[in-house]
Amino acid sequence: MSTLKRIYSPEPALQHPSILLGDLMADVVTGRELAWRLFMRDLKAQYRQTYFGYLWAFLPPLVASLTFIFLQSQGITKIEGTGIPYAAFAMMGTLLWQTFVESMQSPLAAVTKAKPMLAKINFPREAILMAGMYMVGFNFLIRLVLLFLVMAVWKVVPTATLLLFPLPMLGLLMAGFCIGLALVPVGGLYGDVVKAIPIVAQFWMLLTPVVYPARSSGLAGVLATWNPISPLITTARGCLTGQPLDQLFEAIVVTLLSIVVSLIGLIAFRLIMPHLIERMGG
Repeated sequence: MSTLKRIYSPEPALQHPSILLGDLMADVVTGRELAWRLFMRDLKAQYRQTYFGYLWAFLPPLVASLTFIFLQSQGITKIEGTGIPYAAFAMMGTLLWQTFVESMQSPLAAVTKAKPMLAKINFPREAILMAGMYMVGFNFLIRLVLLFLVMAVWKVVPTATLLLFPLPMLGLLMAGFCIGLALVPVGGLYGDVVKAIPIVAQFWMLLTPVVYPARSSGLAGVLATWNPISPLITTARGCLTGQPLDQLFEAIVVTLLSIVVSLIGLIAFRLIMPHLIERMGG
């Protein structure tokens, strides 16, 4: 029976990119079982001592959307051009946004939680990232049930564009993941980053067409144009509601870029982790 051999060299890993990528892919494959076990452990721990259980997967975005729905119903805000009932529009947007935020928090949360294990055990580090994304995917599946329930209650009839829904969702997951990877080197050493993410995410949400339609003019239009998450949210919601997919091309571009940047981020993660673990241990 053949065994996998790994050769360590004093030369920088970047001098041999093919070997680096090969080792990365090999560790991703070998770390799948460990990632699943970590995911199951975290899943049981996350909901074990909660009264509402899996409802916490969509309670935060649901409460956030109810705030804007109340303001709209009382005439405090006046948001038009949604194409569907505003309650459904806002709930869909906040549920999609929460998935993006969780995917952004996932890499840093996984590294922070695994600090003791990282310092004592040698294992494929990519496994903790995969376990974190498994959790994000699981929570999204729960929210997906609520999304279709919202569509049924407000009689939002899907069209053939529903088949394109996985594309912008992949973009949201990958965009959040690559941003989260970029935060790991600093966030692994300083807890301020973990505390700052929810604050930044809340402000970022107000700059993204989550609870209002995308604008094409004024400052809001400029922000929507340069905000990479805007076409993903708009396209994902459009796929669900059958509205015109005016930003489909932009969503495809952002998704492809996010995948490429995520791959680069994984390579950087692999190179940085030994130094980061040493600093965390110290």
